[in-house]
Amino acid sequence: MTTSRILLSATAAIAMLGTSACVTDPNTGERKVSRTAVGAGLGGTLGYLLGGIVGGDTARILGAGIGGAAGAVAGKQFDDQIRELDEELEGSGVDVEEIGDQDAILVRLPDGVTFARGSANINPGFSESLNSVATSLINYPNSLIDVYGFTDTTGSDALNQRLSEQRAQAVADYLAARGVARSRLETRGYGESYDYLRVKTADGVDEPLNRRVEIKIIPISQDDVNAARSQ
Repeated sequence: MTTSRILLSATAAIAMLGTSACVTDPNTGERKVSRTAVGAGLGGTLGYLLGGIVGGDTARILGAGIGGAAGAVAGKQFDDQIRELDEELEGSGVDVEEIGDQDAILVRLPDGVTFARGSANINPGFSESLNSVATSLINYPNSLIDVYGFTDTTGSDALNQRLSEQRAQAVADYLAARGVARSRLETRGYGESYDYLRVKTADGVDEPLNRRVEIKIIPISQDDVNAARSQ
């Protein structure tokens, strides 16, 4: 998968977002650009999210001991999980999004809130939101979980790549510490790539919106389990 950098310059489309794309972050009281609004203005989910599972699915399904769920049950579980995540995380600044047609659930942890600049330490005030995510992952065990880390553009490419990997690992470690099976978790850092870069906030600040982590929850059906076992 090519991780080509996507640059979002001050185009007319982004400019149209204006004040409507800004929300007040409930954790800090700070005005931030809504990632949901940005995503809508740019045509939705970025393509890298539609790529394969980190490390491939066969070995991970077998290693995680996932039982899978049959057809209609898997669909209902997906709908229930995304609804419950929406309810639990409402007002937290976290975005929950469906990828494809029940292909995955994406949980976007807020830019600039989960981590301080240059840090891979999770801000203590964000633990409640992560606890809700961990509970959901435990309650719905038939899934694999990819954790993606990103950085803003401050610092060298090499430093940011390493920092993005550390951020993804920090979130995965937190989820594991809360009881999520380590065998379900994989991480990847994307450094400065795939950023929502340089979007103007309501007060005119030119802000790189990329200091974030994303949790991709990939549901595993019984067909997926059977296919893995037949390899």
